[in-house]
Amino acid sequence: MHRRVAIVTDSTACLPPPLAEKLGITVAQIQVRIGDQVDDEARVPLPRLVDAMRDQEEIVTSPPDPGAFFWSYADAAAAGAEAIVSLHVSTDLSQTAEAARQAADQARIPVHVVDTRTCGMSLGYAVVAAATVAAAGGDARRVVTAAQQNFRRNSEFFYVDTLEYLRRSGRIGAVAALFGSALSVKPLLTMADGRVAPLDKVFGGERAVRRMIDIAVGRAGGGEVDIAVEHFSAPERAQSVLDQLRAKLPRVRRFLVTTVSSAIGAHVGPGAVGVTVSPV
Repeated sequence: MHRRVAIVTDSTACLPPPLAEKLGITVAQIQVRIGDQVDDEARVPLPRLVDAMRDQEEIVTSPPDPGAFFWSYADAAAAGAEAIVSLHVSTDLSQTAEAARQAADQARIPVHVVDTRTCGMSLGYAVVAAATVAAAGGDARRVVTAAQQNFRRNSEFFYVDTLEYLRRSGRIGAVAALFGSALSVKPLLTMADGRVAPLDKVFGGERAVRRMIDIAVGRAGGGEVDIAVEHFSAPERAQSVLDQLRAKLPRVRRFLVTTVSSAIGAHVGPGAVGVTVSPV
């Protein structure tokens, strides 16, 4: 189906591939290097990444090459798009939006690059909102507005078993000062001003997960919401979180459960689980 506006994002949006395909969303892949091997993150087997993390192998994530964006934009133009909206992970976490801007300067049609100041399904649901408006025939301005209205309302909460992986990647800042090194203190984190920020500290992993669920329920309030549960190598924990949210939230339009991208997983570590609340 011809659309006036094409939608492009990056793989940190954590969109399930069938959903991205259904909505006609192009996903540029973040690069993951383990030792001296580099590949698209979607091509990195989860067991390989988890083993590398536990063995303390060097793991580095990097934005898609601008050329990958250029060809995505060229394909959209060749398919008849009149404009492109390209939605990306916070620039405080990755230079992906900058790579997209470099490619946009060379594109044949207008490309609107948006730094969403978030990641994960908080970004993913903004991409879904943009794609929905584009499918209805909206122009680029309406598509961008729909995405902005969505990601500005979204909340992302996540639990990690340890801050070690975030410490290795240099992404914790004030978080480290809050939690210190007490092994029994489990961190709850959020996204604030485009960065990973402390949300709460709870003694014990199960208590921390229950606290995260309570915070998510409070954020949802009585309004209709979309909910995503994201995890990294923690499917049983994610299912438990989903079941509890189903019992506590009567007005959910859409539930999604997804594994976070390898690039995010490399920073949060095995056992991490998160909840995105996206008001409708």
